[in-house]
Amino acid sequence: MLASALAGLDFAILLYFIAINTAYITLVTCATWELVLHVLRIRGESRSRIMGSAVTPSISILAPAYNEEATIAESVTALLALHYANVELVVINDGSPDTTLDVLKGRFDLVPIHTIVWKRIDTKPVRGLYRSRSHPNLLVVDKVNGGKADALNVGLNLATGDLVCVIDADTIVDADALQRLARPFLSHHDVLAAGGTIRIANGSTIATGRVTEPRAPRTFVAGVQVVEYFRAFMFGRLGWNQIGGNLIISGAFGLFRRDAVIAAGGYTHDTVGEDMELVLKLRRQAYEAKRPHRVLFVPDAVAWTECPESLRVLGRQRDRWHRGLSDVLWRHRTMCFNPRYGVVGLWCYPYFVFVELLAPVVELLGWIGLALGVALGLLNASFAVLFFLMAYGIGAVLSMYALLLEEWSFPRYTHFSDRVRLVWYLVLESFGYRQLTVIWRLRGLWKFLRGRTDWGRMERRGFAKVPAVAAGAPAAAGTAAAASGDTNPRQTSAVA
Repeated sequence: MLASALAGLDFAILLYFIAINTAYITLVTCATWELVLHVLRIRGESRSRIMGSAVTPSISILAPAYNEEATIAESVTALLALHYANVELVVINDGSPDTTLDVLKGRFDLVPIHTIVWKRIDTKPVRGLYRSRSHPNLLVVDKVNGGKADALNVGLNLATGDLVCVIDADTIVDADALQRLARPFLSHHDVLAAGGTIRIANGSTIATGRVTEPRAPRTFVAGVQVVEYFRAFMFGRLGWNQIGGNLIISGAFGLFRRDAVIAAGGYTHDTVGEDMELVLKLRRQAYEAKRPHRVLFVPDAVAWTECPESLRVLGRQRDRWHRGLSDVLWRHRTMCFNPRYGVVGLWCYPYFVFVELLAPVVELLGWIGLALGVALGLLNASFAVLFFLMAYGIGAVLSMYALLLEEWSFPRYTHFSDRVRLVWYLVLESFGYRQLTVIWRLRGLWKFLRGRTDWGRMERRGFAKVPAVAAGAPAAAGTAAAASGDTNPRQTSAVA
């Protein structure tokens, strides 16, 4: 009886292994083709001429801030210096108990203004509005604390741009990233949202709010996350671009059509996966209204973030990401295998359920089945070792391919030692780290089933303490308070 059950389990795991790798190879193929097309498409383009056009959409940048007194002035200065013709910056102070608002008042010469606000999305009360005399395109909102989603909804109520760019207060955005991210909205009239690449800044040199010398992190915990981010963005998002099934725009750097987001009711409050929930909600409504629509990923629009450097904090982050994924998929469960929702309902949503959500469960069952099979003599030990090496070997090959795609298209690391270090991280990833991520995601799934919706405290060192920062260089944006949220590439499971 036990032997039959184990044989059935092993066969099911084998089928899952084949199916999941078929999905990965499909995504990799689509990502490669999409990247080649993108590189050819933008070769020789003149973004400055495009951005000077009369049809260039105006952009409102929404930057929620909570307890950012140490770095808010530097962050805002860097955002005001972005290269884009028609942009306003809306900073939302989400009831910070520190001196964030006072720092903004002093540095940017803020004066109170009285204006009529059309409250199209319900939010916590606004306590005051301020306009900068030195930078007329800077609007600061002071509101009662309500969390990141509530702060963004306040920003949506006040924004005037055709598009809204959502960033975290601690995100470092490349100077030309807005121009690149806005490109799809000029090319296609049906784009609802576009997201850029998030890169990890740990270890890089940062000055005046910009990453001036990208370097690979020196620590394993931060370095292995660079590999994960490459994998998620270079073949996950790009592959879905080609198929038409993108569901995630990172909360750290995304551009949305403002009227569409307001019509969807803005960000949902009672979820820890508000960024994915918004995109799925936008796509769902477009399908139900039978409107053509696109959600696109733009690989050359880059923003930088700081990732956790301790396993304890990283575990909390991954736990929360998996709770968010579980919650969002549950809220929109009627889309699964539903032809009404096109490629999202028939392909993308089931992929996220069976590959992203359930992968840690299947992996745990696989380990149990493998161990029991070997212990009871039902499986050959050599076969078990070979299966392990093949499973993790395929993951390493896919990660290496993602690094090569990055090197071919939009490379940032100029030091050979950085490339060697990243290859070393991707080799080591399968031994210990990979198994830890399974435990963290299982913990997130368990907490979701128990109804936990807390964010957990995210502690970061702050860019100013990164060892590679040049002596005397100004600190860059952000110590990253918990309430400002953190970057979520998701799609990091992967046999990969």
